[in-house]
Amino acid sequence: MKYYVGIDLGGTNTKLGLVDESGNIIFTTIAKTDSIEGFSETIKRLSNILKAQIETSNVSFSDVKSVGIGVPGPVLNNRIVKFWANFPWKNGVDLALEFEKNLGIPVKADNDVNVITLGEMWQGAGQGYKNVLGLAIGTGIGGGIIVDGKLISGLNGAGGEVGHIKIEHNGKLCGCGQKGCWEAYASATGIIREAQSRLAVNKQNLLYKMTKGRDLEAKDVFDAAKQGDKFSLGIVDYEAEKLALGIGNLLNILDPEIVVIGGGVALSGDFLFDKVKEKIKEVAFPSTLETLKIVTAKLGNDAGILGAAYLGMQG
Repeated sequence: MKYYVGIDLGGTNTKLGLVDESGNIIFTTIAKTDSIEGFSETIKRLSNILKAQIETSNVSFSDVKSVGIGVPGPVLNNRIVKFWANFPWKNGVDLALEFEKNLGIPVKADNDVNVITLGEMWQGAGQGYKNVLGLAIGTGIGGGIIVDGKLISGLNGAGGEVGHIKIEHNGKLCGCGQKGCWEAYASATGIIREAQSRLAVNKQNLLYKMTKGRDLEAKDVFDAAKQGDKFSLGIVDYEAEKLALGIGNLLNILDPEIVVIGGGVALSGDFLFDKVKEKIKEVAFPSTLETLKIVTAKLGNDAGILGAAYLGMQG
């Protein structure tokens, strides 16, 4: 049996896992990333944790064929992290080489949402499809684009940065520093921002009562809307409209078979997606919708490990 390592390298925690060639997870473990200790030191420590875990799993390290890694940031040639999101490390370092030095087997890296999309295509909601648009809608919006079974990473590793397509000229300020980005409107951050703006002028609603005296979360909007709060239903309609605008434009470019949506906002499920599917008809070219499926991601916390392992499996 051949085995493959998947690593989901996060700013706070790193998930490490071992997967067999059929996609069965042998083990997963979580380690503190502690990136502040330095690039080489962190990679060495994580590599040692991985090797120790494999030793206790009744798998011989000689049967482990490769490693895949998902990282927050654009990656060049499956090796070099162009710049890091939330890491105090030098930009342009060869992450794959650093792991290879410690592990002695081939390593590939890619953007974390790209990797999650690969996981969903291999073992999750996108199984059986070769043209997949993956979206992670949480604090921001990340994307993964798979065409004919292959990831589209682009020349500079920025393929799939769909959260920064513009949906309004000179619009709301985004965390990236530009204005009018899709994620400034349709992410959880965008929902909270819109809700706070409306609550400033209207407090006669269930959402205000539910969140009085504490910070508002995007989930609160959906919870109140599901209880019939007209104020919150208006915000959900706004969110569905903004989601449909971005997804519709992506459909017109990519014409995928399936859109797989994960992240915190996706937990609202069909309550939101049914509205998106209606509104998307006003945006997308009709033929892109004929057989399209829009579904919720399935793999949860295992998506990064499975997708990374699958990345490493590719020749």
